[in-house]
Amino acid sequence: MPPALHAPWLDEQLFGRRMVFLRGPIEPEMASRTAATLLALDAAGAEPISMHMSAEQGTLAAVWTLVDAIDSLQAPVHATAVGEVSAAALGVFCAAARRSAFAHARFRLAEPRVTSPGGNADQVVAEAGRYLRDLEDLILRISGATGQPRSRVEDDLQSGRFLTAQDAVEYGLVAEIVKR
Repeated sequence: MPPALHAPWLDEQLFGRRMVFLRGPIEPEMASRTAATLLALDAAGAEPISMHMSAEQGTLAAVWTLVDAIDSLQAPVHATAVGEVSAAALGVFCAAARRSAFAHARFRLAEPRVTSPGGNADQVVAEAGRYLRDLEDLILRISGATGQPRSRVEDDLQSGRFLTAQDAVEYGLVAEIVKR
């Protein structure tokens, strides 16, 4: 979590309650801090870790940092969408053992943004190849979590499909809508 996101006392309270908030684009610094928090919570006990998400976009490399951290944990991660979860951030959401959403949460299946590669032609081609491999991994992660065929997930990412919380339940992205 970036330092300006919460007051220190709030971060302490959240940590004590085994909660992590993931808000905004998933970039390398945020991913590293969140992964460190998840690993620390895992080391502190096997009880579930609650991750609340309102995250859009981000880089695929940062997303895979978090996905790999979640996959390595002994404690299960329970993700709750509290705003919009979209594009690359869906990979993190789908890595959770249990997924829920607030009633007004939204999901946008969209291809992650491409960071502008620099360098010579060979470097640009190599970066494009990495992006396509990471995109394929994202498609497979979403497909595996939702039970949707790979081709449908790919089509939905290409078209930028929006889902309400109820649509996400029907799609298999969310198991339940949070109620009182």
